[in-house]
Amino acid sequence: MEDCLFCKIIKGEIPSYKIWEDENFFAFLDINPINPGHTILVPKKHLDYIFYLEEPLYSEIFRTAKKLSESLKKATGAKRVALAIEGFVIPHIHIHLVPVNKVNDLDPNRAKKASPEELLTIVEKVKSLIKF
Repeated sequence: MEDCLFCKIIKGEIPSYKIWEDENFFAFLDINPINPGHTILVPKKHLDYIFYLEEPLYSEIFRTAKKLSESLKKATGAKRVALAIEGFVIPHIHIHLVPVNKVNDLDPNRAKKASPEELLTIVEKVKSLIKF
């Protein structure tokens, strides 16, 4: 879709802190993270509702989220990685992978702008731990 922020990020028209990509998915850091390491995983195919994603991509996005969560957990030292599925604010399916340590850590009202230095540090740490 021409106006979609995530489509522009996937195409490289807007810079991002890319964590990982393959032929079907793209993962990058949220610049307004709830917690350090907050990652957004999107399908490269533009769809705005998770249940419009056909098999095998539907299952694959969750397998990918699981694999990425392992690296995020190690890189951040978090107890867990929480998952939230979106598509309203930006009408493109996106899964938020948020390192969490306690109840209410997933609250989007906690999000705040991260500095480029913080984002670069975490992106390099996570990328070094990804094993696909």
